[in-house]
Amino acid sequence: MEVFLEQIIIYGTVALLCGVTVFFYLRHQKKISKLTTVKVEKAKEEGLFEPVSLHPYVDLNMCIGSGACIKACPEKDILGIIDNKATVINASHCVGHGACFHACPVEAISLRIGTETRGVELPHVNENFETNVKGIFLAGELGGMGLIKNSIEQGAQAIENLSKTLSRKKPGHYDVVIIGAGPAGISGSLTAKKLGLSSITFEQNSLGGTVFTFPRAKIVMTAPVNLPLYGQVKLFDTHKQELLDLWKTVIKDNALTVVENTKVEKIIPQQEGGFKIITLSGESYLCHGVLIAIGRRGSPRKLGVFGEELPKVAYRLLEPERITGKKIMVVGGGDSAVESAMLLMDQNEVSLSYRSEKFSRLKPKNKSNIEEAISTGKIKMYYNSNLLSISEDELIIQVAGEEEARVLKNDLVYIFAGGELPTQFLKNAGIEIQKRFGYIMKKHG
Repeated sequence: MEVFLEQIIIYGTVALLCGVTVFFYLRHQKKISKLTTVKVEKAKEEGLFEPVSLHPYVDLNMCIGSGACIKACPEKDILGIIDNKATVINASHCVGHGACFHACPVEAISLRIGTETRGVELPHVNENFETNVKGIFLAGELGGMGLIKNSIEQGAQAIENLSKTLSRKKPGHYDVVIIGAGPAGISGSLTAKKLGLSSITFEQNSLGGTVFTFPRAKIVMTAPVNLPLYGQVKLFDTHKQELLDLWKTVIKDNALTVVENTKVEKIIPQQEGGFKIITLSGESYLCHGVLIAIGRRGSPRKLGVFGEELPKVAYRLLEPERITGKKIMVVGGGDSAVESAMLLMDQNEVSLSYRSEKFSRLKPKNKSNIEEAISTGKIKMYYNSNLLSISEDELIIQVAGEEEARVLKNDLVYIFAGGELPTQFLKNAGIEIQKRFGYIMKKHG
């Protein structure tokens, strides 16, 4: 009887402890759900809930709420937990690295581009990175995978696949012309060298492509990656300049031909095979294959206002520390615009013009920092405004609700109005473009 009572006490104690554990676990999960719900509602208010590019999609029927996806994501508040199920929070901040996809123990996450209501135009590319035009390959951001690590891997794989299609070579032809000297283009150039292919790489701006336009201190890598002819690059929390210095070193050491500030205007398939590449300046090059490794933004979008062609107008910020004592107008309301304005504000008189009444889609840190800069007077803010014209030492902007436009003294203008998608450039080469709605991206290679 005494043993029986002891067993009842033991079992009762265990049951009580289990009950207490479950109680506190459920209370903790309820608290997490509540906090995540608040974050989702805030993201919706700020326009950050709707994804703008590659993003995770959670199958709620498969999700077990392990939280592995959240722990694997190096970004903050992209994913959260509500009612023991993963959910997307700030989808527009997702950079598409796919860490959540690989971390999920039950494969409840897929990577998608576009939503059921918002389509995204993507070129047709097969599993080998080849477009519908035989001999033209595509890698990097333009195909939907924009993270630097993904782009480097894709650039290498695309050239490896392209090399397998080369058979009869003609004199006077490059084996491959690479368009774009960003992560995918540089990786492709190095891979071509490794495989013994003759190549030339064109970049419409400067080495690094889109990465080159980032503010100097912007972190651009969060994971190691294998760079052809170099080995594993183990640079965590890498700054832009570190990465650019590395690329300059490998390009010099491997004697790659990279032509900067040269825009490719046309890719013309030849009847006898191969392609003719024509640059904006009218020069032409013959090649057997092409790798397109340009960003989705293409060329900077212009405002079309009087005086926009003046030398004082720029569409990217370079060497901000060298600009001092200037009256500067920054146009735009995205992360690039506010980051640039804040980099310039300590040594210059900076104004910021944005066509809307409040910021949307800004990263949380950028939003708090720019609001502080405005409140302290470091930046003069013009909401609901439009730039009308630019002259040598002035500019004119119209602020909504004001009868007369404002004439402001000005030395420099920086315009961050996004970029023109290179859709027509691709179509002219015969590449098919399709609008994707909730398209599931498959990682190649």
